[in-house]
Amino acid sequence: MRDIAIEDITDAARHIYDLAIRTPLVRLPMDGDTRGHLREGTSRVFLKLETLQLVGSFKLRGAHNVVRQLSRSESRDGVWTVSAGNAGQGVALAARHAGIPCSVMAVETAPRTKLDAMRRLGATLVPASYDECWQTAEARYSSRMRGYFVHPFDDDRLMAGHGTIALEILADLPDVTAVVGSLGGGGLIGGVGAALRALRPDVAVVAAEPETAAPFAESLAHGGPRRATEWQASFVDGAGGKSVLPRMWPLLSRVVDESMVIPLAQVAQAMRVVAERGHVIAEGAGACAVAAALSRRTPGAVVAIVSGGNVDLDTFAAIVAAVP
Repeated sequence: MRDIAIEDITDAARHIYDLAIRTPLVRLPMDGDTRGHLREGTSRVFLKLETLQLVGSFKLRGAHNVVRQLSRSESRDGVWTVSAGNAGQGVALAARHAGIPCSVMAVETAPRTKLDAMRRLGATLVPASYDECWQTAEARYSSRMRGYFVHPFDDDRLMAGHGTIALEILADLPDVTAVVGSLGGGGLIGGVGAALRALRPDVAVVAAEPETAAPFAESLAHGGPRRATEWQASFVDGAGGKSVLPRMWPLLSRVVDESMVIPLAQVAQAMRVVAERGHVIAEGAGACAVAAALSRRTPGAVVAIVSGGNVDLDTFAAIVAAVP
């Protein structure tokens, strides 16, 4: 059994706010009419705005919690990670805060906004295909990289940092009935789910995956970790991994109750709804969680973790303009 101890999550909460911020929780105003492909359910939906972190996503929490705990020998040659953009920004800022160099094996098709942001934060980028990046995350090694590897999702200290999101949600919304987060590798929902299992096991923990890449839903259906059978790249670049890693399965299968597989049309609609009614720009992964939360049929207070807002504005405008 793999677990993220609640003591490690509360320890992270004592240390990460010298760089990360405590993000607000706001209700998404709805009137029963979302138009288009999205069908509003019966829940009250709240947005956890991780878009407001200094790097525009939740990744800073976990990255800082890892980097702050590295020994001098571990950080001697700097740190590196694999990223489509958000993890790289989190590790880059945490490294700059610690005064050590950072390099990122960056998915070459990542949005320009994310690539430029990593460079601005001082990261050296090593472009690679999505397949090479995912294989590197699975192997935890690349001959092209040097330093201490900060895994973008499969690290207990990283997930403990992400678990602080759950502590804030419980403090701000004690009557929460469900928390929804997008799932790529599982680091976000793994940390949040571990905290909720320890403190509020009655709260449903829900993963949201795009229809083009839903390996966790397939894994739940088969009772063990699986690769996505028909994986496709999409604008939901921060979620929808190629597989559920065997190391992650024991944790995710215990702390996550279900996966909701969301059509891309509903993700696009959620991006528009969040912009129009919440006045927030959400990238595809964050909007995937919102779409799942809006479509839940169970009454109660549901929190959608808007995991990031790092999307090229031209891309965002094109996506929301195409929503009927």
